Amino acid sequence: MRNKALDYTALTIAIIGAVNWGLIGFFDFNLVASLFGGMSWISRIIYALVGLCGLYLISFYMQNGAREIRS
Repeated sequence: MRNKALDYTALTIAIIGAVNWGLIGFFDFNLVASLFGGMSWISRIIYALVGLCGLYLISFYMQNGAREIRS
């Protein structure tokens, strides 16, 4: 059984990180750095949270693979 609140929170943070990377790629604009400073401790926490959420979301692949095996 999964915690849906944690799933949606992780997905939201990962989407925010993806949008930030899109802004960097297309416009050379880092939203996190412009809001919180270059590599301030708040920026580092945000980057770390995005990374942890990305790692957590890898478990979705394992969950979907197990679901396909049971079907």
